[in-house]
Amino acid sequence: MFTGIVEELGEVVAKEELADAARFTVRGPVVTSDASHGDSIAVNGVCLTVVEVLADGSFTADVMQETLNRSSLQKIDVGSRVNLERAAALNSRLGGHLVQGHVDGTGHIISRSPSENWEVVRIALPDAISRYVVEKGSITVDGVSLTVSALGGERGEEYFEISLIPTTLQLTTLGAASVGTPVNLEVDVIAKYVERLQAAGR
Repeated sequence: MFTGIVEELGEVVAKEELADAARFTVRGPVVTSDASHGDSIAVNGVCLTVVEVLADGSFTADVMQETLNRSSLQKIDVGSRVNLERAAALNSRLGGHLVQGHVDGTGHIISRSPSENWEVVRIALPDAISRYVVEKGSITVDGVSLTVSALGGERGEEYFEISLIPTTLQLTTLGAASVGTPVNLEVDVIAKYVERLQAAGR
């Protein structure tokens, strides 16, 4: 479980293509400072298991084809910057919202509208998860816990907007993501449970 508060910007330093998977090596001295084999680290919002911690502050993680197909990790390569967060501890503050690290779908950045003190980013919203997204609700974009500031569009071409403060622009990959960049999306898990329970009660 995570909170969507990015701890550091890491960098992919190696990527090994396997038959039905990939092995990534990611440099992140903050998240590896107390990491060990089997720990969970979110990479752009995808929960990955640490295979090995290296002496240079990097860690390796295996990503199966299922995860590559469902997330934007298939698009990243050596040199890519990634958002990193360690799993939350039970005694830590919940600064964002409950994030599982289970990507529900991918969108892409449609537009960016900068202003003096923040920037509004519009992101395409896949049909399969649009019903779970509400204005002023929480959503995770590439592992960053954010508030939906607006919704719009028509069925098949829906979008949502997020408003990014300077800190988020500086300390996460969202600051440099250009129009067209794919992003991982995770909706609030509570909405999915409510839907499931309602369906079961019919």
